[in-house]
Amino acid sequence: MSEESVEIVEEITAVENDGAPLLRIRNLDVSFRSSTGMVPAVRGANVTIYPGQTVAIVGESGSGKSTTASAVIGLLPGTGKIADGTIEFDGRDITHLSEKEWEQLRGSSIGMVPQDPMTNLNPVWRIGAQVKEALKANHVVPNSEVGQRVAQVLEEAGLPDAERRAKQYPHEFSGGMRQRVLIAIGLAANPKLLIADEPTSALDVTVQRRILDHLALQTRERGTAVLFITHDLGLAAERAEQLVVMHRGRVVESGPALDILQHPLHPYTKRLVAAAPSLASQRIEVAHARGVAVTDEELTGSGAGATSGEAIISVRHLVKEFEVRGAKGSEKTLRAVDDVSFDIRTGTTLALVGESGSGKSTVANMILNLIDPTSGKVFFKGKDLSTLTEKQLFAMRRKLQVVFQNPYGSLDPTYSIYRIVEEPLRVHRIGSHAERTAKVVDLLDRVALPRSVMRRYPNELSGGQRQRVAVARALALDPEVVVLDEAVSALDVLVQDQILQLLNQLQSDLGLTYLFITHDLAVVRLLADDVVVMEKGRIVESAPSDELFAHPREDYTKELIDAVPGGKIQLAL
Repeated sequence: MSEESVEIVEEITAVENDGAPLLRIRNLDVSFRSSTGMVPAVRGANVTIYPGQTVAIVGESGSGKSTTASAVIGLLPGTGKIADGTIEFDGRDITHLSEKEWEQLRGSSIGMVPQDPMTNLNPVWRIGAQVKEALKANHVVPNSEVGQRVAQVLEEAGLPDAERRAKQYPHEFSGGMRQRVLIAIGLAANPKLLIADEPTSALDVTVQRRILDHLALQTRERGTAVLFITHDLGLAAERAEQLVVMHRGRVVESGPALDILQHPLHPYTKRLVAAAPSLASQRIEVAHARGVAVTDEELTGSGAGATSGEAIISVRHLVKEFEVRGAKGSEKTLRAVDDVSFDIRTGTTLALVGESGSGKSTVANMILNLIDPTSGKVFFKGKDLSTLTEKQLFAMRRKLQVVFQNPYGSLDPTYSIYRIVEEPLRVHRIGSHAERTAKVVDLLDRVALPRSVMRRYPNELSGGQRQRVAVARALALDPEVVVLDEAVSALDVLVQDQILQLLNQLQSDLGLTYLFITHDLAVVRLLADDVVVMEKGRIVESAPSDELFAHPREDYTKELIDAVPGGKIQLAL
């Protein structure tokens, strides 16, 4: 967007908001020093936020959105430096403040809610002590009133029994509760601007909605402006009035959220709109309401149109109990999975859906024979897996493979890509060295990676490339069933879309059966033939995907569907 266009948009917005901008970023360049010189991370960025307004910066990892936010609050990491441009906050140029001036501004005028609550809360400090530190640092209340204000802050965060909660440690809180604490700390000094950097990316969709509703309520009551950083276009459009789309360090498009969703101009924005699962899920629902039987999005979903009625895996009355250390009486035993039964049809995708703690991953681990059930059976092609000898179980592993959630943690960083993909073949003593090398080349080709990556290591690849390696490794033994445990939840929407398309193609080419473990109903809508919904260890509902989305029976299922970001946006389709 040209500077002239920016000024025209700014004039119109200024009239609508009746005043001067709170934050005005002009032609911002940010660079990082490397061994080869300065590397640009943000180039010529322009962003304007008015008092009380919510603006979202959208883009994939590496687009420059978090770097832009870090520059606004003076927390550029490492060798990061503002090379050009200006940042004006509340009429003052803050581009090159001293550290002491930044300390006076941070917290009291510009607050921050970071991405990961587990790494941004000190694990050895009580929650109350961390809130108290923020209050003291920003001189919110006199020292004599700090203790009383801590309880108020936690109550405002929506945490009941605040005095008791203040004495607990972060590990005693759920992910949603920890995020509420960070929001409370960010808002404790009533800043004029709050930067929320991917504040819910690690949370389930239902928890995400509750947290964002809470954030919206708290900022609206205070009149706080919000700069919201996210890679989810549907989420951004639902929560922000204005969108700023960044790609490779540049702002490629900005304007009212609904305008951008309905009429994206830049090719990159068009790709984001097309790839966002939340928006694609809504397009499917709107099309069905208009009488369209099958949409283009559903045809690209894995297993779409599969009609097999034969069960390749049958789960019968699975129960798994764990002993709780230190507990007594009835609380000594935790029933994580409670009488679960379902079938997975050959060549189809079954999605096992639920929030964290619902028991879905425990079920997957029992199907994979990684943990033993307390009771119940798993059958593979009619064969009871609990009756297999160790040798038979080793052979069965060839038929059942898994792709884990985090491509950063599931690949050995000391192994080359060749060794990672080749290892299953070596463990099962399949083929000669030359044959295994040929197989690795073929597998990398199947997942659209060049042969040259064989010599590289995981840290040299992007998240999407790593997940492609994980898929290649899972396919090395020619399995019949692949368990995908949150296999796309850690990825940006564009990369997520690429992996889903890849899984669809592989299923079509190889006749694979997928068990897809996820909490994201938007992805399920694109991917699954059948859906099983779990809550607190039990199955609450199961049905074919179309039927479940069109007529959910249970309130819990309706809540999961309603929590899909972007559902409240009216798209012109």
